[in-house]
Amino acid sequence: MGHFSSMFSGLARSFSIKKVKNNNGTCDAKEKEMILKSCGYVYAEGSNNSASVFSKRGEKGVNQDCAIVWEGFGCQEDMIFCGIFDGHGPWGHYVAKHTCASVDQELEHHRKIDSYNSGTTAITIVRQGDVIYVSNVGDSRAVLATSSDEGSMVAIQLTLDFKPNLPQEKERIIGCNGRVFCMKDEPGVHRVWQPDTEAPGLAMSRAFGDYCIKEYGLVSVPEVTQRHISAKDHFIILASDGIWDVITNQEAIEIVSSTAERPKAAKRLVEQAVRAWKKKRRGIAMDDMSVVCLFLHSSSSSPSLSQHVQHATTFK
Repeated sequence: MGHFSSMFSGLARSFSIKKVKNNNGTCDAKEKEMILKSCGYVYAEGSNNSASVFSKRGEKGVNQDCAIVWEGFGCQEDMIFCGIFDGHGPWGHYVAKHTCASVDQELEHHRKIDSYNSGTTAITIVRQGDVIYVSNVGDSRAVLATSSDEGSMVAIQLTLDFKPNLPQEKERIIGCNGRVFCMKDEPGVHRVWQPDTEAPGLAMSRAFGDYCIKEYGLVSVPEVTQRHISAKDHFIILASDGIWDVITNQEAIEIVSSTAERPKAAKRLVEQAVRAWKKKRRGIAMDDMSVVCLFLHSSSSSPSLSQHVQHATTFK
């Protein structure tokens, strides 16, 4: 675990380099289509990895998601990086290029980013061979679709949603003189507040930035786990909380698994979540929704990357 903890701590260096090894053993600029920051599909010939990506902006003003997929991450041909950054401020892409360990310190002194009153969650996966490493800060979620012993497809949640009302999170916040409570018009939605002011009202207990509440219990410490992939494991869904507010883990994997074409899987899940939101949360402003579907095994029907990387929508 030490090696990959260091890798997560070095995302800043890795993302800023964008290199792959050439015949001389050095690194050249990586082809743009291998790093996908927009809606589309990543599939490289000969790779076991493929990923479908889609995002839809919600109705909450400055809230902004960012999704990224990088095949050949860290100059390793057999490595892929996937991440979703659910920002409540205009800087999700900045975190996508920096490290879990140092991003808070860098953001605090960044001249162009208001890290005092804005922030972002971050959920990332690095896969190398048959091992995946998951890092989570906030309330986005990773769900694995796998086969049970009986042959049915089941959902396994790989991460914990860091909400303020979780016992260990609430204890830390209150111990730092922060407050946790729901607004009258949002029953069940627990938020973090400053001691004497009804601000900022964050609905998560871990995030990058948001320095206005950092001294009152908000932290940016990631939960990092690892798991070995088996032949029974099919795909992993990374999604921001707007998806999970209205779609269950089992519903999500069934939507993705029933999508005939892999490139359309993420978009179809978002579309189903939008319909569910309109039905279950009528009158409530829709949240941003971003999805990355990482398929863990190759498919003979998978088209080439060049046919499916689309740049019609870019998250900025």
